[in-house]
Amino acid sequence: MKKLLGIAIVLMVVSVPVLCQDYSKAEVFGGYQYTRINPGSGSSGDNFNGWNAAVTGNVNHWLGVTGDLSGAYKDISGVSLKQHTFLFGPTIASHSSEKFTPFAHALFGGAHFSQSGFASDTAFAMALGGGVDMGVRNFAIRLGQFDYLMTRFGGTSQNNFRYSAGIVFRF
Repeated sequence: MKKLLGIAIVLMVVSVPVLCQDYSKAEVFGGYQYTRINPGSGSSGDNFNGWNAAVTGNVNHWLGVTGDLSGAYKDISGVSLKQHTFLFGPTIASHSSEKFTPFAHALFGGAHFSQSGFASDTAFAMALGGGVDMGVRNFAIRLGQFDYLMTRFGGTSQNNFRYSAGIVFRF
């Protein structure tokens, strides 16, 4: 019995550093977004600019659940084009360094594309990618987030690229 009690005490003492590892329970990101939208079917792509926002709830020190919203805009010959995405999914991050936090995510949801005065459509979308944040404690700068952004308008896939950068608040 004394051996078992001794082993239990040793295990508790050894476990204390694991409990002291600090990671944020939630992160809120907001910033600029560049999107290269390729409509497919032989059409050339266009560069869109806009915003990107995300909220991540961290389940533990390496796994989180992310909700990502974005808007990308372009005016061509007086026609206003807009694409908004609403995506959700898992995020894996490495919080092993105090200054740099690399992450990867797989986000799934939808995209809404509209043209002023013309038609609009909503379709399946997914973003596969990741990036790196630089900062300490409750504040970070997202140096870059790079995503393959696939949309499925008109029954065909559009293979797009998305880059985001901005500020991350950690709670």
